[in-house]
Amino acid sequence: MRELCLLAVDTATSAGAEYADARAVVSRQQHVTTKNGSIEQIADSESEGIGVRVLVAGAWGFASDRRLSDEGARAAALRACAFARAVGGRGRRPLAPLEAHSGTYRTPVEIDPFSVSLADKVELCLRADEAMKSPAVIMRQALARASREHKIFVSSEGSDVEQETIESGAGIDCAAAGDGVYQTRSYPSASVGMTQQAGWEFVQALDVEREAPRVAEQAAALLTADACPAKVTTLVVDGDQAALQVHESVGHPTELDRVYGTEASYAGTSFLKPDDLGRLRYGSKQMNVTADPTTPRGLGTFGFDDEGVAAARQAIVEAGVLTGFLASRETAARIGTGSGGSMRADGWNRMPLVRMTNLHLEPGEGTLDDLLADVTDGVYMETNKSWSIDDKRLNFQFGTQVAWEIKNGRRGRMLRDATYTGITPEFWGSLDAVAGRDSWEMYGITNCGKGQPGQGAHVSHGAAPARFRDVQVGVRA
Repeated sequence: MRELCLLAVDTATSAGAEYADARAVVSRQQHVTTKNGSIEQIADSESEGIGVRVLVAGAWGFASDRRLSDEGARAAALRACAFARAVGGRGRRPLAPLEAHSGTYRTPVEIDPFSVSLADKVELCLRADEAMKSPAVIMRQALARASREHKIFVSSEGSDVEQETIESGAGIDCAAAGDGVYQTRSYPSASVGMTQQAGWEFVQALDVEREAPRVAEQAAALLTADACPAKVTTLVVDGDQAALQVHESVGHPTELDRVYGTEASYAGTSFLKPDDLGRLRYGSKQMNVTADPTTPRGLGTFGFDDEGVAAARQAIVEAGVLTGFLASRETAARIGTGSGGSMRADGWNRMPLVRMTNLHLEPGEGTLDDLLADVTDGVYMETNKSWSIDDKRLNFQFGTQVAWEIKNGRRGRMLRDATYTGITPEFWGSLDAVAGRDSWEMYGITNCGKGQPGQGAHVSHGAAPARFRDVQVGVRA
């Protein structure tokens, strides 16, 4: 693979590219799903190929080839150069300076997930499925997944890195229905379970079979729960919901290609401007957000991004002030700060884009109970159910699977159909507490979409329960 990448880069530079890089990737994906006591899907697929990116007269070109051979490497390089020339560049396009790197990164694992048989994965899902049986539950679903990606990256600037990442995950969902009401509950997160960059030991620790009866019981209880009232009140969200809030209203709008308007797919651009850096008050002083691709077990963890930039922790929001953007080498040069470090591609046949890595809401102090204790009247919401946000990432509405009334510092009656709305800077400005390190967990998202043609990214967000004052909850009449 390394020799093919070197050949591709040499071919591209000989054909006139002022810059070239090549990624050779071999990946394997495994997915098991059961539904209502039966196997719904078993998928085990492999993919391999090489992608070549070039700059010719300041214009980007990208091409790929599924053949990991000399012919495939040369063909991809020459097509990439031809595409760049067809675009018609206007001189050299500046990239942030980068010291050439040579290194390796591998996910630490205790149990290789591909050493666990498909039969054992099916059995795990069926046991969890069975444990969710209940008279009111009409749909039960369990899933388990594993992936491995082996990647070589070589650039014309001398970078040469090798990385192997391994992911494991699992989850359960169920739905209950009765008297015209339909409700869902999930564990450990909604719809796609939870995945981390780790071995099968992570799935074992989730213990989905143990949690299944509770999930089914809560789904059934929601059928007779009162609907979330509409009012302006204190909102406390669990770590899972806080993680999605960070993803949608901090992660995407701080992607610098969206800020410059060169990316507008999947809910648009950004309300931020380049000169907001160091000036814009994004939220309260309790708001601290960092991008950290060095976080152990994160889905956005790596040694080097897909431009060869070494992983490094970066502050995005400090004490409520915008202090960083997610950037490529190109956008970093354009804004005049940083070196990039957020470029990632969905496989060998896609060009890298600015993507989130691991974007964390940093912990504060105390526990969830401590957050609740300071609330006389409010609502606690748990596990995302729905989300909607405008194409500037300003106005949003989120819904959760379950909620509880907060009265005099304690959780009270269960509530269903809970929603809250806000405007991004105003909402984060109302943040007045985040729980501490002991309550902080990593949540994984495996379905983050961006780009044309579309790409999916796996990202992680660390978060703890968080409290916001004066938030509109429920649906106003």
